[in-house]
Amino acid sequence: MIDGDRSPAVRAVCVLAPLAAALAHLGPAATWLPGPRRRWLPALAGRGRPDHVALTFDDGPDPVSTPLFLDALDALGVRATFFVLGGRVARCPDVARETVRRGHELAVHGWAHDRPWLPSPGRDARELFRAAYAVADVTGRWPRWYRPPYGILTSGRWAAARRAGLRPVLWTAWGRDWTPHATPASVRRTAAADLRGGGTLLLHDTDHASAPDSWRATLGALPEIVADCRAAGLALGPLAGHATARTGAAALTGATPATASTGAV
Repeated sequence: MIDGDRSPAVRAVCVLAPLAAALAHLGPAATWLPGPRRRWLPALAGRGRPDHVALTFDDGPDPVSTPLFLDALDALGVRATFFVLGGRVARCPDVARETVRRGHELAVHGWAHDRPWLPSPGRDARELFRAAYAVADVTGRWPRWYRPPYGILTSGRWAAARRAGLRPVLWTAWGRDWTPHATPASVRRTAAADLRGGGTLLLHDTDHASAPDSWRATLGALPEIVADCRAAGLALGPLAGHATARTGAAALTGATPATASTGAV
C-alpha cells in the first residue's frame, strides 16, 4: 500500500524533474527580451553614457569582409568593439591582430556560433575559456566583455562568464542585418528605431552565421548610421569608452581578474 501511494509521486518527479532542469537551464535566456532587459538590467543591455553609442560587431573575424569594415571605420574615424568567435580567431589570427592594431576592442562571442538548447555547463566553461584565451593571445590582455551567440544566456553560460571574469553585454538596438533581404536602407532604418544616447548597437561584419553576403548591407549602411548619430550629438566608440551602467554588474559576473587569470575550469 505504501509503495502504491508513492508511485504517483515518483511518476510526478520523473516527469517534472526534466522540466525543472530545462527551465533552470533556459530561464535566464529570457534576458533576450529587449524591453525587460533595457528596463531592469541596464548593464546587460549595454546602457552607458547618454552622449555616446557603443558600436559593436559580431561573428568575425573574416578574411574578406572584416578588413573592409576596418577600412570603413578608419575613414569614418570611429572605433568599435568586435565580438569574435574563438574558432574564427584561430583560423584568421592575422585579421584579429589587425583589428586590434587599428585601435578596436576585441571581446568574446564564444568559440562557435551554436544554440545551447541542452544543458552542458562543463562544455560551456571549457569553450568560453578557450575563446577568451584566443582573444588574450591576440590582444595581450584578458578580454572584458562576453556576448553569447543569438544573445541566449543560459544558466551554464552565466556561470561560465562569471568564472572567466567576463561581463555579459547584449544590446539595446540592432540593424537586423543578418537576413537575406537586408539593404543599407533597412539596416539604417531598423537601427534608428531603437538607438538612443547611451545605447549599444549590434551589427555584423561577416555572414558567417547570416545570409550570404548580408554584411554588404551593413557596410553600406555604416556611413549613414555614423552620420545620424553625429547629427544627434552622439559620439560612437567601443564599449571600453562607453562607461556601461554598473547597476547589477556584480550580479552579472561576480568574477575578479584573479579568477579569470587562473583559467581554471
